Amino acid sequence: MELQNIGDTNRDDAFYRYKMPKMITKIEGRGNGIKTNIVNMVDIAKALARPPSYTTKYFGTELGAQSKFDEKTGTSLVNGSHDTAKLAALLEVFIKKYVQCYGCRNPETEILITKNQMIQLKCAACGHVSDVDMKDKLTTFILKNPPEAKKGSKDKKAMRRAEKERMKEGEAADEEQKKLKKDAKKKISSKDGSGKTSSKKKAGGSDEDHGSPPRGRAAEKDDDDDDDDDVQWQTDTSLEAAKLRIQEQLNTVTADMVMLTTDDEERKSNAAHKAHGSPKATSPPPEGNGAAENGVNAYDKILQDVKAVVKKGVTANQLKSSLSSVSGSAQDVMTALFEALLEGVEKGFSKEVLKKKNFFAAAVAEDENAQLLLLHAMEQFFMKSNSAAVKEVALVLKALYDAEVLEEEYIVKWYEEGLAGGNKESAIWKNCKPFIEWLQNAESESEDE
Repeated sequence: MELQNIGDTNRDDAFYRYKMPKMITKIEGRGNGIKTNIVNMVDIAKALARPPSYTTKYFGTELGAQSKFDEKTGTSLVNGSHDTAKLAALLEVFIKKYVQCYGCRNPETEILITKNQMIQLKCAACGHVSDVDMKDKLTTFILKNPPEAKKGSKDKKAMRRAEKERMKEGEAADEEQKKLKKDAKKKISSKDGSGKTSSKKKAGGSDEDHGSPPRGRAAEKDDDDDDDDDVQWQTDTSLEAAKLRIQEQLNTVTADMVMLTTDDEERKSNAAHKAHGSPKATSPPPEGNGAAENGVNAYDKILQDVKAVVKKGVTANQLKSSLSSVSGSAQDVMTALFEALLEGVEKGFSKEVLKKKNFFAAAVAEDENAQLLLLHAMEQFFMKSNSAAVKEVALVLKALYDAEVLEEEYIVKWYEEGLAGGNKESAIWKNCKPFIEWLQNAESESEDE
């Protein structure tokens, strides 16, 4: 069976993982009874995760011809003589409307019907919910013939419940085992080697005796205090001694001033670190404290330098060498690069990322740790953006993953560290979750295959 990539835009991608059989048609009958039989419609529909009756009906509505799918025999017929190329082109339109996610163009979507009788596509990869155009003729047929609920989801829920029950049983067994071990230790400790019970209190004294040493030390301390009472203390009132005391007091005050200054600078440095999210933030205090140079802090200076590099019109190959001239931590430079490349973009971030994918690829080339820097840069960018922009974080992740800029290992590591960190309540992790789950499921599926 000859296969092709799902979606016309992915036609030439040799490594695209979503495939379907090439359409095979057969003309049957003569005269007014002539029909076109899509021989492998069941296999095509299975690859698209859609009922074959949907695709068959779509051909009929678009061609203005009667169409029928026989559930028992799996035969898909459209009245009239239609060539394969024409039907294949219509199938591509069906895929764009009813299969691919409108956000990331991934074909792993599920058809949902809302309470208001609206049809939506929910993407398993990025979590985006797409609204289908209800003016399309096929929507009426879908509402009358809704897709069956996936059995797999029920099986997964049952498996999760069974797993939870096993976990509870295991924890109960562990607790019982611990109790048995404690009881056994108590029995052993209550008997000596000959089997006779030994009294620890007799050997080591009573509980009150065990508490006596502290009181003894306290008594010794009191004795020391009593001894001190017999000592007569005198102050050296000579001029030389007075000067020495004044010098010591000055030294103490000076040290306190130095400590206050150091603590103040450290607090300001930490505040700058939080503002820019850099592991090695070098941002000075805010303007007005006299520590910023010409009102521009360290990160803003890095951002200006990176923007200057980008505006020079450097190619992707020249980018890394050009950025080496920018002084600052690797994280700050990467954060500034992400911000500079997406400057002025208010929506459609994933599309812009795909346009600049060569620059992002160049930024992480030959340095796997740079992938984490890029992920943290993306995180900081969306944290500073509005709530509408944060919703696109999964689309941006998928775009960078599909472009082979980011690898699964680093994406999952970044996500897990983010959940474990102090910023775990951020909407970024909630919006990333569907993509991470899809990524892990896709990996397990490929291993099974």
